[in-house]
This record gives sequence, structure tokens and C-alpha cells, in this order.
Amino acid sequence: MKLSIITINYNNAQGLEDTIKSIISQSSQDFEYLVIDGASTDSSVDIIKNYAENISYWISEPDSGIYNAMNKGIKQAKGEYILFVNSGDILLENAKIDYIISQATGEDLIYYDIDIFDIDNNTHRLKTYPDFLDFKYFVSDSLPHPATLIKKELFDKHGFYSENIKIISDWAFFMDVVCLKACTYKHISESFSSFNSGGISSQTENQKLILAEKGKHISLNYKLYESIYKEWLSNREELYKLKVAASVRFLKKLGLLRWLKL
Repeated sequence: MKLSIITINYNNAQGLEDTIKSIISQSSQDFEYLVIDGASTDSSVDIIKNYAENISYWISEPDSGIYNAMNKGIKQAKGEYILFVNSGDILLENAKIDYIISQATGEDLIYYDIDIFDIDNNTHRLKTYPDFLDFKYFVSDSLPHPATLIKKELFDKHGFYSENIKIISDWAFFMDVVCLKACTYKHISESFSSFNSGGISSQTENQKLILAEKGKHISLNYKLYESIYKEWLSNREELYKLKVAASVRFLKKLGLLRWLKL
């Protein structure tokens, strides 16, 4: 088996059904499909049962978080490569699974560009990725989880996702295998999946935790390069201040902030 597709879910019945439909409707079914549910209390399990004949393996039981669920899927996967398409994300209608699999020619990571769906504004945009990856890149970005084929052997060699990192353990894994383990990788300038921007890592209230987790991981594992992260963080904060100041000036011009005496 060349490819295992894994979906994790918790109480997101509609998103789960959208994901399952997008995967089982592919013209090629030359892959195994696993669904890991965290003991959902909505109708998620009923949906899984409705599509059970198209699912190679599924389970619904409590877990300790996102990456505990993902690690359960990795342990069950039999494919040479693993692709995570989690609840709410989808494979595009013309994904061409055969072609995607054919591009996995021995590299440890094969990553594509990705369609990002902004659920709040109901808009789509294409996010592209560089051909070359290094520490400086990972300071500010990551690889697209629903558009990256990961060789299962990487997890066997270097360990599964850290369950001590709550939101960005996939970022830490990608960064470490590329920057510390010198894994091989390949970028394909095409897209086959859509990422739902309403996920946990995209939520505004989680941004402080994301930065804290990034800072801790870099401090522990990349001490010599920590200054690069701190410089990026400083520039990020300065840019944010400039954007806020520009917004205030704009609103003042419209006379909308008079009551604040700004």
C-alpha cells in the first residue's frame, strides 16, 4: 500500500461528512482510509457508520488531544506515505490521487501548494510554498498538513508527533526532520486539497499559545539560532503596531473614533 489517508475528528459532524465525501468520491481508490474520532457526542459516529464500507479502519474513543489522535492513526497506517486530511478539510474534486501517489518517488516529504478556504468570508485563495526549506523559513511558516505526503518511516525513525505540544506539533516535526535530520523533500507546484481556516491553529485566541510553543521549541532545540526567531518576533510585533496605528488613523479620518478621543 502506497498511501494512507487519515482524518481525525471531534464533534465536527458536518465538517467530517464533507471530508469523507471528498475522499471516497475520488476516481481512484488506491489508498487506505482511516478515521480517528475522539468519542464525539454529536452525530459524528453515525456519519462514520454511514460510510463505514468506504473506510478501512475507524475508531471512536477518548483521546488526550489532536496529536494523540493523529499518533493513533499513524500507528494503524499501513501505507508507505501518510496524508492527513482532517475534519473540515477536503480533497479537491479533481485531486487525481493516482498522480499524487506517482509523485512519491522515495523522498521523505512531498508537499504541494494548497487552497485555503476562509470560512468567515466564504472565499478561497491559493497558498504557494518554496522549493527550498531551512530554519529561517520554519520560523515564520510551516508545511501544509493536508497537502504533504509524509513517509511513515520518518515517524518510525524520529518519533511521532509530540503530545506535549498542543497546537503546532506538526510544525515542530516538519522543522526538526528538515533542519536537524536533513530529510529529503520535494515541492510540487500544484494543489489537490483545501484547508478550512476555521481550525484550531487559525483561531485568534490561540495565537499566544502558538507563539509560546514555537519559542519554547526553538529555545530547547535551536539555541544557536534563537536570535533569528526573536528578530522575527520583534518585526512581527512592530508590523502589528503599524497596522493598528494605520487602522486608527483611517477610522479617525472617518470620524468614527471621536468618542474615544483618539
